[in-house]
Amino acid sequence: MIHEIIFYGRGGQGAVTAANILVEAAMYEGLNGQAFPFFGAERRGAPVTAFARVSDKPILKHGMFNTADILVVFDHGLISSGVVSRVRLRRNGVLIVNTPEQELDLSRIAAEGGFKAYTVDATRIAHDLKLVIAGWPVVNTAMLGALVGAVKLASIENVKKAIVNYFGEKAGAVNAQAAERAYGEVKLVKEV
Repeated sequence: MIHEIIFYGRGGQGAVTAANILVEAAMYEGLNGQAFPFFGAERRGAPVTAFARVSDKPILKHGMFNTADILVVFDHGLISSGVVSRVRLRRNGVLIVNTPEQELDLSRIAAEGGFKAYTVDATRIAHDLKLVIAGWPVVNTAMLGALVGAVKLASIENVKKAIVNYFGEKAGAVNAQAAERAYGEVKLVKEV
């Protein structure tokens, strides 16, 4: 099994960090992984893409991909703006979107077949826990919790362990709390 995951976010939301933490959590599970970013001019708010692969076998593929098993969208505005339409979800794929809405317009999601759509209000979680930098809610760890709540790539315990390892004890504790909350709050809203 190999899972190819694309994280779409805006600069400052932590998409690249999320991909790296996911791979570390998967390694705690005894799996193999790789993560890497793609972004243009670095600035807060600009679209950012990060890629991850997780597999039970060594990963021989390298480089970006535009068809994914899992698509994690940190800002639902990236769907309506068409940014996310550049990639395709594989048949039986999973879409996870940070939004306060329960209804999603999935007309701009390109897919090879049926998929499941999940939502979580990671922005609210970030605000509640004061995970805000320069006025921007940092939703990456909440979105990781939602990801492993929807797709069992790693346990929530190993995600929290990887978060604490990445951020250190103090910042890690509150970020792990964000992951735990999103893990419990992620909702399946549609099967297409």
